[in-house]
Amino acid sequence: MVEALPAERLRAMLRTMLLIRAFEEKAEELYGAGLVHGTMHLSIGQEAVAVGICEALRPDDYILSTHRGHGHCLAKGADVRRMMAEFLGKETGYCRGRGGSMHIADLESGNLGANGIVAGGLPIAAGVGLSIQIRRTGQVCVAFFGDGAANEGAFHESLNLASIWELPVVFVCENNQYAMSMPVRQSMRVERIADRACAYGIPGRTVDGMDVLAVFAAAQEAVARARQGHGPTLLECVTYRYRGHSKSDRQRYRSREEVQRWRARDPIEQLRRLLESSGVFGGGEYERLVREVREQVEEAVRFAEASPEPDPAALLEAVYA
Repeated sequence: MVEALPAERLRAMLRTMLLIRAFEEKAEELYGAGLVHGTMHLSIGQEAVAVGICEALRPDDYILSTHRGHGHCLAKGADVRRMMAEFLGKETGYCRGRGGSMHIADLESGNLGANGIVAGGLPIAAGVGLSIQIRRTGQVCVAFFGDGAANEGAFHESLNLASIWELPVVFVCENNQYAMSMPVRQSMRVERIADRACAYGIPGRTVDGMDVLAVFAAAQEAVARARQGHGPTLLECVTYRYRGHSKSDRQRYRSREEVQRWRARDPIEQLRRLLESSGVFGGGEYERLVREVREQVEEAVRFAEASPEPDPAALLEAVYA
């Protein structure tokens, strides 16, 4: 796979994963300083899924995200400054400060929005797929969701509808082992969530979600199938979140040893080692990338802090009823 991709594309994939991690680590720091209201759900450790999937998409393709969706937004091309401004509740944010961590949308890049409802994006994805099919635009819609969402009724209804109408949707399950604190092995009897695809007559595939190139290869196949009019795929990416479910999670349901085992397979370090061993990276290039993305995030913080607060008089704008 390394030999088949241009060096610049590989560097870009690594840079995006580094940017996602730097953004979330800074967001976590700002939360600890009391500058971010509400809670947040971090995807640190899961960067390979967002980048591997979105790298296989066209700019005009769509994604639907989840409450753990910062990485999806950035991988689809979101502006880091507007993302940070949204976190800090500023008028210059993507949703003018009204969405915060869990509800960022960027229509220009094809991000139709994050959803705080578990499995809430899946029925929407089926609707988007139907729209694409009717308009004959050749686009694809990706619906990200977690392992917990695979036990919601919306999961089964959406996959069934997408399969019988052969909609151009790729259903991407980020199986990070826990639905809040519930281990996957205690919530379902099937060993692989992708095995459920057979009930709907569609392909199901499980890939290593800590390997961005493996995710990318699987995504390319699923996206091509959808774009050619052959219908949806259920893609399960087995991954892990290093942080808790949210900032209020004390993580009493797992051991430090378990976390360390997964950290040893860190997706960023895996790609870094691969690029260095294959000669794509020269000396000091990785360190330069790290400095570059951290400065980009710091500049985004400066932009957000200098941005105006929303006008209270505009509070009811865009409210449906």
